[in-house]
Formats: sequence, C-alpha cells, structure tokens
Amino acid sequence: MKLHTLKPAEGSVKTNKRLGRGQGSGGSTAGRGHKGAQSRSGNSKKSGFEGGQMPLQRRIPKFGFKNNNKEYFKAVNLDVLEGLAAKVNSDALSLQVLVDNGIVGKNDKVKVLGRGELKAKVNVEAHAFSTTAIQAIEKVGGKTTTVK
Repeated sequence: MKLHTLKPAEGSVKTNKRLGRGQGSGGSTAGRGHKGAQSRSGNSKKSGFEGGQMPLQRRIPKFGFKNNNKEYFKAVNLDVLEGLAAKVNSDALSLQVLVDNGIVGKNDKVKVLGRGELKAKVNVEAHAFSTTAIQAIEKVGGKTTTVK
C-alpha cells in the first residue's frame, strides 16, 4: 500500500446535489420550499431571534452590577494558619507557602481573618489583615507583613 493508492471506502463519498442550476436539478425552488424569508437570497436571522416571539434576552430583566475596581480577597482564617504552621514546621508563612499547600491560588489576593485560635509564633505575609487577626498574631509574638 502506498499513499497514491489510497481511496475512500466504496459508497462513502457522495457528490452533492447541484441545486438552483435549472429545472433538472431539483425543481423550481431548489430545495428551499415555497416563499418566505428562507427561500430568498441574503437571508440570515439575528442571533437570539425566536421567530418573532420576545427573545429570552429581553424577557428576563436586567440584574446586578459588576464593579471593575473592587478588590476581591481570598479569606484565610487563623485556624487554617495554625494547622499550616504545624504541617510545615516553619515560623514564616509567606504567600508562596500558602500557594504551595493549596490554600490559595497563585493569582489570589489573600486577607487573613481572625476566626479560630493561633498558638504558634508565626510571621505571616498577606495582602490584607483584619484588626482581630493582627492582634491575635502579635499576641503570640508573631509579625504581620502586608504585601502589595
């Protein structure tokens, strides 16, 4: 077998009907039926057109508002940091440590919140801290570092 001898299987390739090329090629309407927009040239419906019925996009009311300037933070609580400090055996919890352990994504902005109790002395790095989190971390002798 060589490339130039390859042929499609018998009966698998059909030639298309040549419509609209005179009376011998499918009649006067050329497979388009009688009258109406679809029978005419240049016909194309708008996307979302539902045959004149009020389209879904217009039936449903406008809703909500998306503020493009808002900063969205991923919340990390003190109890999570406590568990991570025991797991990592390190007193420095940087953003990279949080990413490596699957707590946050690499593009997430991190805010440390004050839920739970922190017993380990840790230096925490994050984009933002709540006041209760700062107090709890400094109470056990740790430091908070805010990253831009």
